[in-house]
Amino acid sequence: MSISDKWINTIFSVATGSKLRRNLMTPVGFIFFLCFTIGLILLSYYLDKILKFKEFISTPLDLILGLILLLPGVLLAGSCIFYFLKTKGTPVPLNPPPKLITDGPYAYSRNPMITGLILIFFGIGVLHNSISLTFIISPIFAILNYFELKNIEEPEIEKRFGNEYLEYKKNVPMFIPKMKRQ
Repeated sequence: MSISDKWINTIFSVATGSKLRRNLMTPVGFIFFLCFTIGLILLSYYLDKILKFKEFISTPLDLILGLILLLPGVLLAGSCIFYFLKTKGTPVPLNPPPKLITDGPYAYSRNPMITGLILIFFGIGVLHNSISLTFIISPIFAILNYFELKNIEEPEIEKRFGNEYLEYKKNVPMFIPKMKRQ
């Protein structure tokens, strides 16, 4: 059994286990993800400092472009959290909603929360004029999330929801919504 299979089985076991177990594991998953994301942001500032990267965009353009990325990211991630809570679940894979969410932003993308978080990362990078966060860490964050979603989260969701998820997956893109032809 591969490491990813072990992770999938562990997440599946917790996600389909008792409510008490899910509720106890939710803060663990949240704290892990929060520490990971904050750690990446702090790492980028450290890299900027040791590599002596200068500002790459002037003020007020950094503020304008940063907010153009940051605000939609916050709104998108926030709306995803609303849909998770509305269906009595959390964004933490260890305590997911009991039913597949396919409305709201999930009607257009299978992972709008990650899309929102990626926009937030790029937005913070531009706002803080951080070359490392904007051009190194944010793309790495996006790539890591892609592989985690593809190799762990999506197979676990397939295991939980079966054909319902496979059909949804076939019709809804992973990140970027399709433009409909007229």
